[in-house]
Amino acid sequence: MNTIDTLHFTFRSLTSHRLRTILSASGIAIGIAAVILLTAIGDGIQRFVLSEFTQFGTNIVTVTPGKVSTHGGSLGAIGSARILTIDDAMALKHSRYVQHTNASVMGNAEIRAQGRSRRVTVFGQGPDFAHAFNMQVGIGQFLPDDDPRNPRAYAVLGAKVHTELFDGQNPLGAILQVGGSRFRVIGVMASKGQILDFDLDDTVFIPTARALEVFNREGLMEINITYHPGIPVDTIVEDINRILVARHGREDFTIIPQQQMLSTMSTVLNVLKFAVAALGGISLLVGAVGMVTLMHIAVAERVSEIGLLTALGATRARIRILFLMESTALSTLGGLAGLIIGTGIAWLLSIFVSNLPVHIPWDFVIGALALSMLIGLAAGVVPAMRAAKLNPVDALRAE
Repeated sequence: MNTIDTLHFTFRSLTSHRLRTILSASGIAIGIAAVILLTAIGDGIQRFVLSEFTQFGTNIVTVTPGKVSTHGGSLGAIGSARILTIDDAMALKHSRYVQHTNASVMGNAEIRAQGRSRRVTVFGQGPDFAHAFNMQVGIGQFLPDDDPRNPRAYAVLGAKVHTELFDGQNPLGAILQVGGSRFRVIGVMASKGQILDFDLDDTVFIPTARALEVFNREGLMEINITYHPGIPVDTIVEDINRILVARHGREDFTIIPQQQMLSTMSTVLNVLKFAVAALGGISLLVGAVGMVTLMHIAVAERVSEIGLLTALGATRARIRILFLMESTALSTLGGLAGLIIGTGIAWLLSIFVSNLPVHIPWDFVIGALALSMLIGLAAGVVPAMRAAKLNPVDALRAE
């Protein structure tokens, strides 16, 4: 038997037992489709989460009050955490690596204007906030560069607050009451939408010092720092640490680089994606077991055929090749069918389920297809060896 005869024999074997061929290939197809679909959802979620956090930029460092790690024994009253202040944020501006600093505080308050009221998230921010976080102003301007300790009582509205309180009319110069304080509206932010279910448009921005008064707070919630691109993260962290330790006398704060947070988050999401792919791989394993079973049945059903081939001069190596090619062809057909089914379902989900992020990782698709071929090859090894070892005389006698 030459190569063409071998291929023709394999094709006739698959088409003459259609039901067995469909059952064998469908098990692999379901497994491949499950792997592709689950990894597409996992990869889509990973890309969505990372894009949500990186849309503000990646060269950001956040300083929060209090030290996360614990050193030494209890210091009693001396060990209490010192608050972060506006003066701390101003001192950090003197770092040669810093582009912008932003003293931040946040709270929830009732706002009133034009005889209407609603409860929204109120941010106390500095004038560099819009630059640091890539926020755009739609109407008017953002908070001006006043004295950070005693800024003017100005407010900037989120896009949704603008619509709800002013019906989309020009609000510049209007008086907005936030809690018990009055502010003059000087701008409206461009719509930013929701980020991880937090609506940035349903907000109001006021100067940090004024927000501390509104919320009756002494210290900041955090200080945000943007640094020049290309500066190593360790360098900027070390410089921030030096400045604040000089002011506080000790390290009673926590520095969180966004790159470190993104790296940790990416690692967690990668583990999640591989775990989801492993769940899909279970169905692929079940399909492989089914293929091994069906190939053993095929050998048992075709004993006389194997004996005839051997009597006609087919070698044991050729018999092994025949059954290996048959199992590999079955798994490849199943893999291609699973690829079409899995990518098709993922494409339909991306169209009809808008809130579900779906992205097909083609490296996983190619890997899954290659794995299906390997499964077919492995599933056919033992049945092929069993077929090749049959005695031709006994095989011819079989019915």
